[in-house]
Amino acid sequence: MTGTSRIGFVGVGRMGKNMARRLNDRGYTISAIHDSNSKEANSLAQEISCEEAASPARVAELSDIVLTVVTDDAAMSNIFAEDSPSSLLCHAKGRLFINFATISPEAHIRAETLVEQKGGISLEALMASSITQAREGTLYLMCGGKKSSFEQARLILQELSSKLLYIGPAGEAAKVKALVNMVMNCNTAALAEGLGLGSALGINLEMLREVFSQTGAASRVLETDGEDMQNRDHECYFSAAHAAKDSGIALNLAKSAELELPLAQATFNQYQRLVEAGKGALDKSGVAELVFKGRKK
Repeated sequence: MTGTSRIGFVGVGRMGKNMARRLNDRGYTISAIHDSNSKEANSLAQEISCEEAASPARVAELSDIVLTVVTDDAAMSNIFAEDSPSSLLCHAKGRLFINFATISPEAHIRAETLVEQKGGISLEALMASSITQAREGTLYLMCGGKKSSFEQARLILQELSSKLLYIGPAGEAAKVKALVNMVMNCNTAALAEGLGLGSALGINLEMLREVFSQTGAASRVLETDGEDMQNRDHECYFSAAHAAKDSGIALNLAKSAELELPLAQATFNQYQRLVEAGKGALDKSGVAELVFKGRKK
């Protein structure tokens, strides 16, 4: 695939829309976009001057490369449905599909199988980054699928990333991403407990965060979420609902490996509590609301 290829997007939420903006800025032709949130899709379509497609099928019809950024296994199954007139599979022949969703390995394997049966190419490209990196083209991407598919996608993936890794066959990158998010979520929940206990003990939290940063308590989430936890600023970059979903994927992998992961399970339980309390749209830092004294309602 070349720089003159027509690019389509299915899923233009926080990450997808900023990836589309990045490629548009880099001179790529964005042919069409589709999202279940038609208001978001319409706004972006006007901004980057492309078609707001009525269905995933229309996006594939108008595109050489389709980037999908959906929320979960169910959404992935829907856009790659075998017997639906709105499915991407209706126009899969000769297309390259790059799927960025953090979903189960099985869902990525299934997508590759279905696309190849229709004469297309599929690759998973999992992101270990956030909104700012999507907009700036500095994503950390881990890819799974056939090596030949990775090579065909390399040019466009390089426009979106600062680090690009080929992990292995379909499903393998999804496994690695599940582990990344499992550990990140555990770190976030642990940081919330450390700061929450510090607050309850009357310790100055700015000082405590400084000490954490210079000791074994240091972590990336301390840099990104520590101050937000202290200030109750949970503007969403990576939602609590997604944290629960991704920890759940990792726990399912552990179950298949006959392995018990008590810390991952406890972390999942905490994020699930946020979801069940109607706070799943908070950033993952919102887990602090469960442990700081006086915050739970």
